[in-house]
Formats: sequence, structure tokens, C-alpha cells
Amino acid sequence: MTLPVSPVLIIIYSPEMGYVTRLHPDEYEGLKGRGQIDIELTERCNNNCVHCCINLPEYDARAAEREMDAGFVKEILRQAAEIGFLTVRFTGGEPTLRPDFAELYLFARRLGMQVILFTNARRITPELAGLLARYPPGRVVEVSVYGMSVETYDRITRCSGAFDEFRRGVDLLVSHKIPFIVKGPKLPFIKDEKAMFEAWATTIPAMDQLPVYSMNFEFRARRDSPEKNDCIARFRATPEESVAMLAKQPNYLEEMAQYCSKYIGPPGDALFNCGAGHSVCIDAYGHAQACLPLRHPDYCVDLRGTTLKMALEERIPAMLNARASSPEYLHRCAKCFLKGLCEQCPAKSWTEYGTLDTPVEYLCEVAHAQARHLGLIGNDEYGWEVTDWKVRVARFAEAHRKQDI
Repeated sequence: MTLPVSPVLIIIYSPEMGYVTRLHPDEYEGLKGRGQIDIELTERCNNNCVHCCINLPEYDARAAEREMDAGFVKEILRQAAEIGFLTVRFTGGEPTLRPDFAELYLFARRLGMQVILFTNARRITPELAGLLARYPPGRVVEVSVYGMSVETYDRITRCSGAFDEFRRGVDLLVSHKIPFIVKGPKLPFIKDEKAMFEAWATTIPAMDQLPVYSMNFEFRARRDSPEKNDCIARFRATPEESVAMLAKQPNYLEEMAQYCSKYIGPPGDALFNCGAGHSVCIDAYGHAQACLPLRHPDYCVDLRGTTLKMALEERIPAMLNARASSPEYLHRCAKCFLKGLCEQCPAKSWTEYGTLDTPVEYLCEVAHAQARHLGLIGNDEYGWEVTDWKVRVARFAEAHRKQDI
């Protein structure tokens, strides 16, 4: 298949890959800032994890019928490559559930895009592993791990036989020499297997640090199941557990000193003070979003009615000018200098409350617990009450400044 040629792309032919698109050398410097585009190929998953904010059943026919077809995904990829995206992250749900996954993967690689694959590895077959080995993704595969034993893994995923499929998939990645890393959730079921998990991770060639853990789990972004939200809430780390986990990281205080001196401070009434909109995320049904959890209908752009470029450069930026109107947000969040430590954002407010500017109490508690641990506030203080925050941050940064060696 001959792919469309754009002014910034050149087409070369490879006997193995066919027509392969590459950025024109003269244009590379101007386009490298585009970074990556996230494409959620499906919300369906072959796991039913207790903490998951997104999964729909593997055999949900209604969801499958609504998903973008292969031709639509390819058109999005073509437009993404044309405007300078060098990397695509395929996520879900479980992206390999789609029968056309290999086709879409090859199409992205033929466009010259690197591919980041988020997967639970249960559907890594000899055929798929062989494909990834022949045409490497260019970035490491990221495998989510839910335990080191049958009992633990199946309890978290609520799927009998899931552990054995996961191990077979990982073994195929290893045998085909496909670079991958592992990560996992911080759940009470895994506590006794954490040391085993981390020891195993050190044997994986692409792992250059300890696995990353998720713990402040998000609620359902579609706001479709109060029962599942109740389940997720039970497995969230407490503020104290969150701080203890963070404090175990190497050079934690030094890195936080550097971070705080650059990034914390009152955000004012602007709602979007995060990375939303710097790139673009596409949900399973063809909607462009400033970030994947932000599924508020007024903040999704249906790509069936416009181009990716228009969504990225006009429609989404216009949305991101929104201002907070909630009195509670304006009294607290807008004045709080802990914004850089707090994950409060419109997407989190949407998932928790169905609004864009309601303060998320759980995130507020986590941020204040960390700030107290760092000595930025006292036990009876709140970030929105502090007026000398610049002095406190400077003092903290100086006390834990990295020493040149």
C-alpha cells in the first residue's frame, strides 16, 4: 500500500516492511517536540481488576461495535505522523484484544512511528512476539503485573487462569529478546510478594530501576459504576501510606527539593494547570481529549467531524481556557501553594464528582500529608492559608540541595 506523502515526510521502500514513512531530515528539529499521541484501542479487557478505572468486559459486544475500525485508526495515525508525532502509545483496556492489533502496529511502524505498548501480556502469542521481534517497536513494552503467584494474580484480576497466561506471554517476550519493563499496583494482596516481584524485576534486562507502583487509584472515568468506585476506594493507599511509599525512593528529599523550587505555587482560577493539551489522547471511539481520563462530553472532540490537527491546535486549546467557578475551589485550590504536589485537576474532579472544579478531598489529604512530611506546613496548617510559601520552599530547597560531587 502506498501511503500519502506530505511535505515533511519522505517515503522509502523496504523489502520487508513495504513503504515506510520517515521524517524529512530538514524538518526533524522542528517536529520533535510533538512527543507522543496516546490511542486507546479498546476499553475492553481480559482482566477484571479490582482497582481498574476503565475496564469493560472482554466480550462486551456493544463496546466492540462502537470502537474505531482499523481504517479510522490508520487515518488518525497517518494524520499524527504528518503533523510530527514520532511515537504512539497503544493502550486500553487490553489493546491486543483487537483482532487487527498486528495490522495497526505494523501500520504505525511503517509510518516511522515508535510504538509504546501497554499490555498485561496475557495475549502475547508466538506470532505476536515474532512480529515484535522482526519489527521492533522502538520503545520498551510496558507490562502490568498483578502478583507473583496464581492465587494473588487471579484474585486481583478476578480471572481464573490469568497468571499462567501472563507468564507465558512474558516468557515469549524474553525468548524473542523483546525489551520490556514491568510495573504494578500497590494492593494489600501483593504485599507479601513485593520482595519477590522486585527481585524478579532485577533479572529483566530493560529494567534499570525498581518497578513503578500505582496506588492513588482513579475512579471510573465514564462515571458508569458507583459499585466499582466503592471497590476502588477501598484499595486506595491512605495518605500516610502514600508518603511512606514515596519516601522510600532513592534521593527522595533531594529530588523533591529540586521539584518544589520549580513547580509548586498557587494556580489561581485557571482550571488546567497540568500537562493536558500538550499532546492529545484518542479514546476507543474516536474522540480526541486533552488527557485520557477527561471524558466530560463537553471536552471531547469527535474526530469524525474534524481533523486531528484542528483538534490539537484549535478545539482543545480553546477548551483549556476554562476558569473555575466553584466557591470551594476558589477558596481552597486556587490559593493553595501545594498545587505541584496535588493531583487535583479537572479530570479527577470529573471522575469523582461529575464536575470540573470540585476539590477532590482524597487528593487534598495526600498532598497535605506529603507537605507535612517535607516540613513545608505544620500539622494544623493548610496550603491555602500559607502566605510565606516562597520562603518555606526556598528554605526546604536549600536544606536538601543536591551536592555536586
